[in-house]
Amino acid sequence: MAKQDISIRTEDGTAKAGLFRPSHQAAVGIILYMDAFGPRPALDTMAERLAGEGYVVLVPDLFYRFGDYGPLDARTAFSEEPSRSALRSMIDGTSQDMTRRDSAAFLDALTQAGISGRIGTVGYCMGGGRAIHAAAAYPDRIAAAASFHGGRLASDAPDSPHRHVSTIKGRVYVGSAGVDGSFPPEQSALLAEALRRAEIDHIIENYVGMAHGWAVSDHNVYDERGAERHWKRLLTFFEESLR
Repeated sequence: MAKQDISIRTEDGTAKAGLFRPSHQAAVGIILYMDAFGPRPALDTMAERLAGEGYVVLVPDLFYRFGDYGPLDARTAFSEEPSRSALRSMIDGTSQDMTRRDSAAFLDALTQAGISGRIGTVGYCMGGGRAIHAAAAYPDRIAAAASFHGGRLASDAPDSPHRHVSTIKGRVYVGSAGVDGSFPPEQSALLAEALRRAEIDHIIENYVGMAHGWAVSDHNVYDERGAERHWKRLLTFFEESLR
């Protein structure tokens, strides 16, 4: 696998991104929407694993509007200052609508990389809702959207993902942490109802015993067995949906 550092021109500036290519020619692309701690080696490793399965993978920096930042340590960024305040500012200052608009440029970047057909999205933590939003905003390009330990997927906010799923044409997979305050059972029920009413092929799966962040290796709550289960589900989902 080879990683290429690229710059993507968006409506609001220039986003840095990593583009990961498999060792052989590929025709299917994936956008990996980061968690709250930004692009870093842990996400590179995940993108490399997807590339090893034959996908071209784009990992964009969703916090590019804030200029240079970090590096952020997933183990301590929310528990220590000043990183906690800086991180909260970037999360709150990067709306779902911003990422939705940015995703048009991300799709163009994949097209320039030779991926012109339908693609998949996957997001972790704050990226989970963005992966679903992208599928709703660009239904003719995105055939599969996956979220793992995504938060606020069915909240009271006007931009809550569950309010926008009706335009999705592809499949949706949601893997939730066993007990997660950012995606409690009542939100799971609301999301399931919205997806069923929209007649979208979907799965919402509860990973019992897993904590928010379990699938990403540099989180304190990383769980190897749970992460491998997530990989099995994700790769099967993309294989069935995109190939």
